[in-house]
Amino acid sequence: MRQLIVGILAHVDAGKTTLAEAMLHEAGAIRSLGRVDHGSSHLDVDEMERRRGITIFSNQASLDYRGVRITLVDAPGHVDFSSEAERTLQVLDCAVLVVGANDGVQSHTSTLWRLLEERGIPTFVFVNKMDLAGADGEAVFGELRARLSEGCVDVRDLGDEAVLESAAMVDEAALEELLETGGLCGETLRRLVRERLLVPGVCGSALHEQGVRLLLDRLVELAPQSVWPNEFAARVYKVTHGSRGERIAWLKVTGGELPARSVVEGVTTGKPWREKVDQVRVVEGTKLAVVPAAHAGELCAVTGLTHAVPGDALGAEPQGSGPRLAPVLTYRVEPGSSDVHAVLAALREMADEDPVLGVTWSEELQEIRLRLMGEIQLEVVRETLEQRFGLAVDFGPGSIRYLETISEPVVGVGHFEPLRHYAEAHLLLEPLPRGRGLEFGSCCSEDDLDRNWQRLILTNAMERDHLGVLAGFPLTDVRITLIAGRAHPKHTEGGDFRQATYRAVRQGLMSARGAGQCVLLEPWYRFELEVPADRVGRALADLQRMGASFEAPTARLGMSVITGTVPVSEIRSYALEVSAYTKGQGSLQVELAGYEPCHNADEVIGEVAYDPEADLPNTPDSVFCSHGAGYTVKWYDVPEHAHVNEDDVRRTPWRLADADFFGT
Repeated sequence: MRQLIVGILAHVDAGKTTLAEAMLHEAGAIRSLGRVDHGSSHLDVDEMERRRGITIFSNQASLDYRGVRITLVDAPGHVDFSSEAERTLQVLDCAVLVVGANDGVQSHTSTLWRLLEERGIPTFVFVNKMDLAGADGEAVFGELRARLSEGCVDVRDLGDEAVLESAAMVDEAALEELLETGGLCGETLRRLVRERLLVPGVCGSALHEQGVRLLLDRLVELAPQSVWPNEFAARVYKVTHGSRGERIAWLKVTGGELPARSVVEGVTTGKPWREKVDQVRVVEGTKLAVVPAAHAGELCAVTGLTHAVPGDALGAEPQGSGPRLAPVLTYRVEPGSSDVHAVLAALREMADEDPVLGVTWSEELQEIRLRLMGEIQLEVVRETLEQRFGLAVDFGPGSIRYLETISEPVVGVGHFEPLRHYAEAHLLLEPLPRGRGLEFGSCCSEDDLDRNWQRLILTNAMERDHLGVLAGFPLTDVRITLIAGRAHPKHTEGGDFRQATYRAVRQGLMSARGAGQCVLLEPWYRFELEVPADRVGRALADLQRMGASFEAPTARLGMSVITGTVPVSEIRSYALEVSAYTKGQGSLQVELAGYEPCHNADEVIGEVAYDPEADLPNTPDSVFCSHGAGYTVKWYDVPEHAHVNEDDVRRTPWRLADADFFGT
């Protein structure tokens, strides 16, 4: 049977879970139609989801329709859980973007569209809530074409001349076919959808099951058909824990098949592993069924994989890109009467399920810090700790999560040579475009340093969060390349290169700081501010005060709309102000736009008062040996004492992603 994995995506309250319920009911996969507002939804299975009436965790269900097995993935719509929604994109064959007829294209709708566009996922649109008074489907499609894609077309009648003309206008070959034959064949329409030139849309009401069967018809008719390779491949998109504490990895098989009791290979954070799959389950309706094997194109849940994390590629699956959405707030965990180490263990288990949930432990301060997207996610974490682990905790006030990077390339040198130890590493640090994170590689010849030592250096470089030297915030958007190094045939041990590597990174950053090439980054929101026309002056003055960058106001349904970007630190509580000065008529929507240079860097750096040379666990200095005793050399003198001359070594570029590095 043909398999089709369909993601249901939307901004909050657009009705996507209701749509998923209606699709299941229409196809006969469930007997009764659940409702989010009644807490009876089949897909919002978590008690917190039912109580809050929002999707927090992605869930899946399947239905059979016209000979196609459609697996629906219902992803969270609230901005605080957008990282969960982003992870589901990795396994989708296509997506249905739900837009409320009363809301139109919201800020979060645009963010979801960009994520779908970046991954090239074919997309359908369902304009929901057409049963509401004043709903105008034609106006919504006009907004979709203006703000998302000119290819958004109402496809209620595929034989309609206007529909065919709209579809053909986006592609020259399709236009020629229409002129020659008077129509477009199914393969042409599917190609346009696959290439995202055509975005088929349907209007309806999920609550009253209007337009739902038409949507199912168009999915079956227009969704591109995938061809899967015979060699086993899969991608992990979710990790959960069962009622007995067993670890469950959710994945999509993208090649061959995955039998129970088979051995699979993967790579997590640069470290290869091999493990045996115990049990394989696939989604049937709203339940999981144990099967002998999962086949290409299917979603499945497996036990036995203790190393796999969301985003991992298994077998022949190529490595994918990292997450684009990341937490921008940091909270201090206050365990109260709960044991701090029990809280840490519980949070690490939760972070195992959601890698974006950043958990850090300070041994020196005996303190846990947590990185989150916002207040709603914080409440969910608190409730999960209490309900699932029996731990009552509180949190300190949230603070902005700043990052650091560099603006120019710099070489860092680290040397570690106390008595009977030896290691030296030379690392090239280069700036990367915003949002790339950290990348690792080597261009050091194996004639100068054995490949095993090179692997160890890069593994050491990857295994920790490197701190910047401006204010001690995590380093990002930097490529770290090993360009030279030296080991001793007798005295070098693995831990020696760990010390040399850490010191090389810090020494390079200190050199960059001395040259004024370190940059403090802060998170920025992309915002959409809607206010009555007579309050535009106040809004513009506020935005200028916040250091925002914005476009000229535009009119929409009698209101003025201002869009732009603004530092997260400046606009965190502004939604309350908007509500107050517009007497409830205004609204503010925000989405993470990414990290950019901090608008008040000197102020932030001054408040933190970080001394990188006093941070001994992250020292930039090196240790050399003379007359049988080790001695410390300050970071600015290390290059002169180094034993390797970088200009004399041979270089052979290779990257961490090379297949032979992982032994595949």
